[in-house]
This record gives sequence, structure tokens and C-alpha cells, in this order.
Amino acid sequence: MSDILEYKCPNCGGTVNFDTSTQKMKCPFCDTEFDVSEVEQPNNEASDEMQWDTDTGTRWQEGEDGNMSVFTCKSCGGEIVGDENTVSSTCPYCGNAVVMSGRISGMLKPDYIIPFKLDKKAAKEKLKSYVNSKKLAPNTFKSENRLEEIKGVYVPFWLFDSNINASINYEGTRVRTWRDNDYEYTETSFYDVYRQGNMSFMNIPVDGSNKMPDDLMESIEPYDFSEAVDFKSAYLAGYLADKYDVDMQASIPRANQRIKESAADTLGNTVQGYTSLIPRVTNVQLINGVSKYALFPVWLLKTKYKDQNYTFAMNGQTGKIIGDLPVDNGKLIGIFSGIAAVISVVAYGVVNLLGLF
Repeated sequence: MSDILEYKCPNCGGTVNFDTSTQKMKCPFCDTEFDVSEVEQPNNEASDEMQWDTDTGTRWQEGEDGNMSVFTCKSCGGEIVGDENTVSSTCPYCGNAVVMSGRISGMLKPDYIIPFKLDKKAAKEKLKSYVNSKKLAPNTFKSENRLEEIKGVYVPFWLFDSNINASINYEGTRVRTWRDNDYEYTETSFYDVYRQGNMSFMNIPVDGSNKMPDDLMESIEPYDFSEAVDFKSAYLAGYLADKYDVDMQASIPRANQRIKESAADTLGNTVQGYTSLIPRVTNVQLINGVSKYALFPVWLLKTKYKDQNYTFAMNGQTGKIIGDLPVDNGKLIGIFSGIAAVISVVAYGVVNLLGLF
């Protein structure tokens, strides 16, 4: 049977939330603060490390129905509706933070969670600074910008660790030019360049939610995994959270691609002194790959301008923000006009120097 978890203050009985400033649970009614561990029920389940080609791992307790989509708030009796992947939300009637303990039966339990460090106020300030820093954004968008929606979401991520052996063959060129009184000469020399090395990668993240575009989530990286803590559901209080709907096996191709690209960049940075460098053959061998499951904090901010919606994503730990902005065509034309004017002046000066005008 599905149920809702609400974490109550031991002093006044009010529903408590996770506070980003103190990294503790805090009661909004009596301001009592206490550690997350004080509100968690003991959990004696073992945590198994998961290989990429297996489906073992720590799982939520069996016997819970994972198909419920309507929940009843224990504080006010209101109904809370979430989609099939929602595991944390707020009551739309009384505002209490709730964790939906149903619909997670048989799912892997997160190994780690990075708690939110930036609260809603900080997220709004970051968005304002981001918009004001964009010179081509319309002035009216900057002055009249009003948030339509802001929500903190714990997004599921698969984290991959691996040792690799990588090798790349490049075609390198060196170009030399010289001239005499009559001609200019160009000499191009071609080289076979080889690089090989062993590398270790840890916590390569892959977004485990179909709701979140991979490019958007990767744009707000990196996260500082040193601040990750063992997962406790109390951290979800006051925020939205989804369970993964892209499993570990489906995430492996993206993890492999990210590792391959990083290895190529690392080896490529060791090659210098060539005019051009083109990779011809790349070989990356995976050694002892393992994966973990974690929740990362993301602020999603939505605003509207001239009947068009704009969405921004912000790293809830570091404050890095990304999103599309409207462009003021007048400002854009002004910039291009200025560039054209500079080019005209330079061209006029060159013509005068050549004595052709």
C-alpha cells in the first residue's frame, strides 16, 4: 500500500523541510533545527556496488504498490497528484513537503544525494544576474521579467567509474612557408602521431530522467561530488524528486561516449607543435566499470515574454545557470552596423596606404 511520508517537528508537530543554509532539517513554525539522521527510520539494508552488466543493488522495500498516482496529505486531507515518476512534492493546499513512499517498489534506491546548497531566493537572484549580463536581451525583458514558475528538483543520475586504456593515431601536419623575389613557397609535411595512456574516471554523470534533456543537464555541470552524502529520504522534503525512467543499461552508451571524448581530449592535449592534428584511429578499452545511482539538485525556472515561454536550469549546488533568451533585434543590428563601420574604416585606410584612392 502506498503512503506519504511527512517529517514532523518533535517540538511542535509541524512539517519540517530541509534547509539549504544550515544543511539540517528545520521547522518553519518554531525554528527548531536538527540533523537529517534524527528523522530517518533505521535502515538495515545492505548497499551493493553495481557492475554495469548486472542489475544488483540496494532496493526499496518490497510490498509497496508502485501504481498509485493520487495521495492524501496527512496534514490537511487534500489530494496530491503526481505522475508515475514523482517521489517527492508539496501539498497544493497547505504547502507541506511530502515524500511519496509508494511507486518505488523494486526500484534501485539512490546510493548518494547532493543536497541543495542554494535556496529559492538565491535561484531568483542568479537568474536576474544571468539575464542582466546578456547584452542582446531586450531591456523590457530585463525590467519586466517575472517568473511564472520556480521549482527545486532532485534529478536522478547514473554515475560511472572506470579505468581505461586509450590509444589514438593522429595524422599531423607541419606547414612551412617562405618566399623569394618571385614566388611564395609552401611546404607541408605529414606525420603519423601516436598517443597511448591509462586513465581513471570517477562519477561520470548520465541523466536518468527522460523529462530532462541531456544537453541541458550537462550544461550545468560540474557537480562537486565530495559534498555528496549517503541517501536519506528526509533530504527530499521541500523539493520535487523523480525516480529514474532511464535505467542504468540504457545509460551506458552515453557514459561510454563521454569517457571516450574525455580520453581523446586528454591525449590530444599532450600533442603540440603541429599545424593540424586529425584523429584517425581511436581505441578505448574499459576496465572494471561500475556504476552508482545518485540524486543531484536542479532549480528549474520558467518565465514568459511576449507570449513565449523560456526555461532555465540552474545547478542547485554551484549556481551555474543556462537557458535561452529573447534577442533584441535593434541591439543586434546595432552591433553588426558597428562592425561593418569598423571594417569600412580599416578598408579605407588600407586603400589609402596602397595609394589607390
